[in-house]
Amino acid sequence: MPLQSVARVEKKPLRLDDEMQFIRTWLEKPISTGAVMPSGKALARAMASYVDAQSSGPVIELGPGTGPVTEALVEHGVDPARLVLVEFNPDFCALLRSRYPKATVVQGDAYRLRRALDTYVREPAAAIVSSLPLVTKPLRTRLRLIADALSLLSPSAPFIQFTYAMVPPIPKALSGIKAEASELIWLNLPPARVWVYRSR
Repeated sequence: MPLQSVARVEKKPLRLDDEMQFIRTWLEKPISTGAVMPSGKALARAMASYVDAQSSGPVIELGPGTGPVTEALVEHGVDPARLVLVEFNPDFCALLRSRYPKATVVQGDAYRLRRALDTYVREPAAAIVSSLPLVTKPLRTRLRLIADALSLLSPSAPFIQFTYAMVPPIPKALSGIKAEASELIWLNLPPARVWVYRSR
């Protein structure tokens, strides 16, 4: 997908204190945080590239953490006012609100997506971009999440998920769902792959 023209935005580079905050959070709650470090720029840009920045409707991000994928989405041309950021950690929520004041930041459980977004999303979403640690969750939880996500999306809009695992985070053979995967992104630490799911 060709990159759209990039809106003029203030550059928000990942700071060393972001990385330290992320590491502290991982040490305290490794299962819910899922990664030791924030997503690298190459992975964040790969995830953002699957979003049509010119489409209508909100762009929902799950588990934005300190915001590396959020930054990539804005650089890709997504208007920050269209962003709905669902983050469980209150410290990360405060950081996101300060950096993206036009975005809607929802402190809530993304694994209970419809409940978390009940009062925030009033039209079909253009994309859902997820950095949740799905492979650490039971299959039933993952299947509920993808069902909720697809119910919030416009027809054929993408649910975008990265993983460090060699297997897809959500099974490819689900009825009514089309899945595709990126090449392995070696520039990320550790290397990761992006999976994109759409309703058939």
